[in-house]
Amino acid sequence: MTIQLEPPTERFRAYGPRHIDAIASRFGLSDDMRETIRRVSLVLPFRVNEYVLTELIDWDRVPDDPIFQLTFPQHGMLTAVDERRLAELSADSRNALQLKVTVRDIRYRLNPHPSGQMDLNVPSRGGREMQGIQHKYRESVLYFPGQGQTCHAYCTYCFRWAQFVGDPELRFAAPDPAQLVDYLGEHPEVSDVLITGGDPMIMSTERLRAHLEPLLRVPTVRTIRIGTKSPAYWPQRFVTDPDADEALRLFEQVVDGGRQLAVMAHFSHPRELDSDRTRAALRRIRGTGAVIYCQAPLIARVNDDAATWTQLWRAELAQGAVPYYLFVERDTGPHDYFKVPLARAVAIFAEAYRSLPGLARTVRGPVMSATPGKVVVDGVETTADGSYFRLRMLQARSPALVGRPFRARFSDEAGWLNELELAADTPPDLMEAIRSA
Repeated sequence: MTIQLEPPTERFRAYGPRHIDAIASRFGLSDDMRETIRRVSLVLPFRVNEYVLTELIDWDRVPDDPIFQLTFPQHGMLTAVDERRLAELSADSRNALQLKVTVRDIRYRLNPHPSGQMDLNVPSRGGREMQGIQHKYRESVLYFPGQGQTCHAYCTYCFRWAQFVGDPELRFAAPDPAQLVDYLGEHPEVSDVLITGGDPMIMSTERLRAHLEPLLRVPTVRTIRIGTKSPAYWPQRFVTDPDADEALRLFEQVVDGGRQLAVMAHFSHPRELDSDRTRAALRRIRGTGAVIYCQAPLIARVNDDAATWTQLWRAELAQGAVPYYLFVERDTGPHDYFKVPLARAVAIFAEAYRSLPGLARTVRGPVMSATPGKVVVDGVETTADGSYFRLRMLQARSPALVGRPFRARFSDEAGWLNELELAADTPPDLMEAIRSA
């Protein structure tokens, strides 16, 4: 049976794998493309909504349209062998058990939790690992509220893809903030809590309040961050949703409580900002006293050219937001599909950065969120001994490494820290931290 899509509406509704036929019929996708989306979405999560479909994607440019690439599974995100195997197994319902085993095997081969997220970042209390909490850097804790572990739409590049595939062994989620509040009481060095997911703004304001208000009673927490893609994928959350005004009053409550509220907005392409509703959402958020910081990875087929980043950062600045990070795409999920080599990433960042006005030069990049910490590639230097990447630890598990520079041999192909050859003059403690990762 073909499932029909609702006509355009302001009421949020997510469309997933069972709506692929309806989407394909409505927007004229080929049979081959329809089947590719179906196969790949057996492994990687797929979710869109009416706003993404009708306001962001240019259907005349599909499949090359950057927002289509950003939200729809594509041929090449899995290996050809895996795609063929999925096609064979999914063609016959008698293969359901073997299909399930194969899907799980493929997911675990895609490095679902990069950079030691599960092995190194999860704190323990009373000998038991804490659900839905990560503590990698001394001053900052990540908190994953259980009801916020989905999004208004899924990005195909997302390094949190494993949160959305229904496997409890791969998922971070906390039922409530009680354990977090106790942990913060025992760790006064933590001044910054990032509410993340998924997307916390998928929650109703009532549920979000239940996770935020307890943090206002912890005096050592001075900054609360909310990581969200909602201004790009569902700006109605702050403009026309039934509890939009209530959400903004909650933001004001956080600010009035003497905390800095930082909305960490994910904008991957300038088209996401070219919307009256998104601009209204950002104005309303700023009106609460919150500060908006913008970040995204450099993604092949989506934003891998300097002009796109220049346009994006200028658009963010025009809306009163702070350009913050250009990340290197993490080594997880369909990494090979989206990978941009570090050499090219440096060139793109440098060209875009040079064309910015001073107030937009707050942005940092290209940055790898690697196992030992955040590593920025500051550029390339040529010496009598050859060419090197200039690298620096922006953040680190070990506070003693923060801000420290080091070098690695230049490579045209390397796309991640573990693919680099460190220079012989790398300080021993940095060498050990990076090599052990």
